[in-house]
Amino acid sequence: MKNIFVFGADEFNLSLIRSLESAQDYCFHELYQYHEVKTGKEFPVRTLYEGAVARLRKYPGSVDAIVGYLDFPVSTMLPLLCHPFGLPSPSFDAVLKCEHKYWSRLEQRRVIPEYIPDFCAVNPFKDDYQQQITLDYPFWLKPVKAVLSHLGFMVRNDSELDMAIAEIRKKIYCFAKPFNYLLQFTDLPDNVAAIDGYHCIAEAIISRGQQCTLEGYVFDGNLCVYGAIDSIREGQHGSSFSRYQYPSSIPQPVQDKMVAVTERFLTSIGFDNGPFNIEYYWEKESHHIRLLEINTRISKSHSPLFRNVDGMPNHLVMLALALGKQPVFPHRQGLYRYSAKFMWRTHADAKVTRVPTEQEVQAVTRRIAGTEIQLHVHEGMRLSELNYQDSYSYEIATVFIGGDSEQELLHKYQDVQQALPLELVPLP
Repeated sequence: MKNIFVFGADEFNLSLIRSLESAQDYCFHELYQYHEVKTGKEFPVRTLYEGAVARLRKYPGSVDAIVGYLDFPVSTMLPLLCHPFGLPSPSFDAVLKCEHKYWSRLEQRRVIPEYIPDFCAVNPFKDDYQQQITLDYPFWLKPVKAVLSHLGFMVRNDSELDMAIAEIRKKIYCFAKPFNYLLQFTDLPDNVAAIDGYHCIAEAIISRGQQCTLEGYVFDGNLCVYGAIDSIREGQHGSSFSRYQYPSSIPQPVQDKMVAVTERFLTSIGFDNGPFNIEYYWEKESHHIRLLEINTRISKSHSPLFRNVDGMPNHLVMLALALGKQPVFPHRQGLYRYSAKFMWRTHADAKVTRVPTEQEVQAVTRRIAGTEIQLHVHEGMRLSELNYQDSYSYEIATVFIGGDSEQELLHKYQDVQQALPLELVPLP
């Protein structure tokens, strides 16, 4: 049996991986668990990197693949772990050209300038941060490395800029310090080396129209996109994700254009033998598409959606690539025509006074077919204690749903919300 090491493993995703038809041929090992990688106030990347390499080298059997489905720091570190063992992986530089937001925009401007916004780098710790910004209001301000829209701010005037900078100065260290540690493993171009993890990027607004994410991979230089998912947003600035819905409602010719732009960019940076998901906006009236960002991993948020609609989770793609094999992904062989991940949010801090028991959650999922529920809160906590939320909301639960129409998905979600005894008390 081949030995597969899962970096940042959690039981939900491990169960999806083990559901694959090929899983019986593999032995899965946890190379650190999710809570060791993601739940602290800081990312212990040096400990994780050195510890992972040591564990892999001490393992008495063969190391046949190293996989991960999490964002930073897992997706960033995977090439560094695969390379010493001669395992298939994109190069570290190709990954950074996607994940370092400023470097990525520089590369995009070189290859696909017509599909990106104006942007500039900002040092939030310098007093002249306002003078550094070459864009007119409004714009988005975010760290060059973060996750889940954390520390991303819509800035419309001087006072909002001051407020955003103050918040970024307080909290950016949790990404900047570990990201800078990883940057030492490559020789950065001078214009990128000057923009380390303690910097931000300001970008002109492109969040108009419909948002869509392509899931795909590159294998031996050939790009394949196997799914397109709509991202529906909510909130004051439309900055918080409400749900991901599969398959996308965007017309196929528009999706084809997105695929062509993606191929141009990934080919130019030498990205190969790895999965990706890439986010776009499409303006129906103008027919314009704009590239938001690229992630060098499968999206675990989409995994149950693919399973519900196509019959297999996208972990199949991740695993095949890690073993140096061409992925063969099914199409529309699942139980449902549509599937969505709903992110149950509230937009103000509150105290959690009641959460459903495991038995109550199971009763709801048994009654409402095609649902899975993950709670992110516990009784007695404040929502502001949740880690790595976006700047405008708190995600209190995730609900995966399968159905045969969009209307059925929405109806089931409303039913779940009404059925779960989840109680919050607003805080002053």
